[in-house]
Amino acid sequence: MAGLSAALVLGGAPAANANPTTIENNGNTSTVARTSDGRAITNDKIAKEVAEFWTPERMASAVDLTFARPGGAVESPSRAPKPTGPAGTVAPMAPRAAVTGDDVSTLVNESLAVGKVYFTMPNGATASCSASTVASGKRRLVVTAGHCVHQGAGGQWYSNWQFVPRYRNGARPFGTFVASSLNTRTAWINSSSYAEDMGIAVMNNGGSWGLKVVDTVGGHGLRWNWGYSVSVTALGYPSNLGGGESQYYCQGTTWNAGGQQIRMWCNMTYGSSGGPWLQEYNDATGYGFINSVVSHGDNPGNGQFDGPYFDDDIKSLYDFAEAISPA
Repeated sequence: MAGLSAALVLGGAPAANANPTTIENNGNTSTVARTSDGRAITNDKIAKEVAEFWTPERMASAVDLTFARPGGAVESPSRAPKPTGPAGTVAPMAPRAAVTGDDVSTLVNESLAVGKVYFTMPNGATASCSASTVASGKRRLVVTAGHCVHQGAGGQWYSNWQFVPRYRNGARPFGTFVASSLNTRTAWINSSSYAEDMGIAVMNNGGSWGLKVVDTVGGHGLRWNWGYSVSVTALGYPSNLGGGESQYYCQGTTWNAGGQQIRMWCNMTYGSSGGPWLQEYNDATGYGFINSVVSHGDNPGNGQFDGPYFDDDIKSLYDFAEAISPA
């Protein structure tokens, strides 16, 4: 399975979106989201085409992306805690839309602000990850892993990028949202640095009511520089549990994994990449504070996985994505 993952993540012929328009600033890089034939998703018509591309059959056949271990990944031997500034917090945000319709009730430890993302690989294959909304003034941001928006060193951006909040067994109770831009840390693009394996997508209006994604399902809070040992609830769509068709969770206390990464015990594997690690997750509201995201497994199968330690770099990426987001 790991070998198959590497082939999916790193292989494939160059695609039409191999050289999209990009912006780089303060260690962050952004690209305009594109269709698989290279068109920029700049209006509602093209966004609707992407949403229509993702038929139930294509979604069902998308491969759950495995934990990325691309060649040349940077690993620091340092294990010393290194917060890069004071602890910071963004508060969770409730939806503005009335949550109505069929199949909107949530299960225990299942968040409507967590969902599956689907995208097309440069070789034309389709794949999926996990992701979650995050509160912000413009209410358009979705947080995931860097390797769920870009292949990393020597690779390319993904296309046809779509987020389905609280997906469950084919049901899309809040509809779908198509990305307008994809953003990640420049160190992920240049060197596949695990410490920088973080991504944020800016979403077009969409969903069941044509609204912004956070207006529709609310958004988790965000925390950075909160230390290496914190209690978290990790949520995602692992293919080893439920076939990636519903949310699963793990709960535990993180520890310093070295190289500006944290680690926790969890038996979720492929497909949970990009899923949030939430401090103070409240099952009654379905919100918490994103403290990391699933990056990769440490020898997958031993019940542990790693995520980037959220220091000032995630705040920089968050501010960068928010600044380029439409009002």
